[in-house]
Amino acid sequence: MESFPAETGAREPSLAEDPALGLSQRAKLEILGAVLLGLFLVALDQTIVGTALPKIVTSLGGNDLYTWVVTIYLLTSTITVPFYGKLSDIYGRRPMLMIGISLFLLGSALSGLSQEMWQLILFRGVQGLGAGALFPIALAVIGDLFTPAERGKYQGLFGAVFGISFLIGPGLGGFLTDNVSWHWIFFVNLPIGLISLAVIWKLLPTIKRSDASRNLDYLGALVFTIGIGFLLVGLTNKQTGDWSDWFVGGFIAIGLALSALFVLVESRAKEPIVPLDLWKNRTYVSSILSTFFVSFGFFGAIIFLPRWFQVVRHETATASGYLIFPMLIGLIGSSIVAGALVSRTGRYKAIVIAGLVSMTVGITLMTQLRADTSYPVLFLWMFVTGLGIGPTLSVFTIIVQNAVPFSKLGVATSNLTFFRQIGGSVGLAIAGTLFGQGLTDELPGQTDTVFAAMANQAPEQAKPLIAQFQSSFNGAISSGQGIDLNNQTGVGQSFGEA
Repeated sequence: MESFPAETGAREPSLAEDPALGLSQRAKLEILGAVLLGLFLVALDQTIVGTALPKIVTSLGGNDLYTWVVTIYLLTSTITVPFYGKLSDIYGRRPMLMIGISLFLLGSALSGLSQEMWQLILFRGVQGLGAGALFPIALAVIGDLFTPAERGKYQGLFGAVFGISFLIGPGLGGFLTDNVSWHWIFFVNLPIGLISLAVIWKLLPTIKRSDASRNLDYLGALVFTIGIGFLLVGLTNKQTGDWSDWFVGGFIAIGLALSALFVLVESRAKEPIVPLDLWKNRTYVSSILSTFFVSFGFFGAIIFLPRWFQVVRHETATASGYLIFPMLIGLIGSSIVAGALVSRTGRYKAIVIAGLVSMTVGITLMTQLRADTSYPVLFLWMFVTGLGIGPTLSVFTIIVQNAVPFSKLGVATSNLTFFRQIGGSVGLAIAGTLFGQGLTDELPGQTDTVFAAMANQAPEQAKPLIAQFQSSFNGAISSGQGIDLNNQTGVGQSFGEA
């Protein structure tokens, strides 16, 4: 794995197989820019909507449904990823990418026009149907436009797009929500998306496999959709439930069982959605598994660091988003540099190992986070973590694309994207469990000293009331009923010290 593998069929495609290689450099760069714009829409949407959710709930009502605004998008955008990858190998990237962007823009327009919560949830699902195409096909387009030796120069830009969206999203979402209307967080997608759509329609050639079978695996598609749906909903429900709850553990068990059935169905399908022979390729398998576990750690850091800033340091939601800037700077820089180094040298093993080590060191350092940890120290830890994450976003894509036949480039890239998203979902579920258990174990001990100090200074007649409140407080924590950290004074400090 020191340099690009020469797997069977993993050769540079001919001009007849891949007409996009014959485009002028200017046309290639224009297509690249349009694809990056489309990808930016999806990445921006993931950061901008969260800022506006409180205002949306106030405007539309449906407080008991608002989590589905995020969940339905996660479901549709994740489940459709392998389908788009497979279909792009059969029918070409251009039509699938245009369908994806069109669905995303349609969902954006309808979401902005929503008058009730159920409408917003439905139209966010449509958005997700389009978003599922953009990331995997955008990565595959790079594989079409450039030779294996050139891909590294440009794959690093995709990590940079996500980093920039994290920087712009919270501020833009807050500005539009506070000064214009929350509807515009969806309408803002339309002009950018239309430009991207026009350039792709004009310049990107349609590349079809003349020998591709049109016998689509409908049974596999049905089993996959139901199975992954149960799995993702179960993992999402873990944020508010326990592993033993039917809607958590039961759903996850059903999802895993149907996933096993899906593998059996694929082994007998004429044209499987996920070709199982790819899993005989050690380079491919190691890259998929590594991406899964990197996302496992990365998503946890991205979600829980802003919570620490808000609860422990009392930062605003917008400020907490910008305070992860050091991690994003490390991520953007290392993603671009790593891709360029792989392109120049053709070697990737040392770069990948260095990235994984850096990420591990950074996350290990962040386990020492306390309420009194200084910002400069935390920023350094975050930067080290970002340096490690960056190469994994670009280099593993290059490795996978250079290790599989050109005819399977789309499905291989989409599988990488799919496992990245599933890894993040599993990571969030487990990180949330560890966070909740740690809070349950440590918080009573930290707050007991506060209650003791209150009792020592309180009048004698008030001491029984303090003891009763302390007992109720500790009981609520240990029973799992929990408390709203964002509305409790002193709790954040205790969490940080724990």
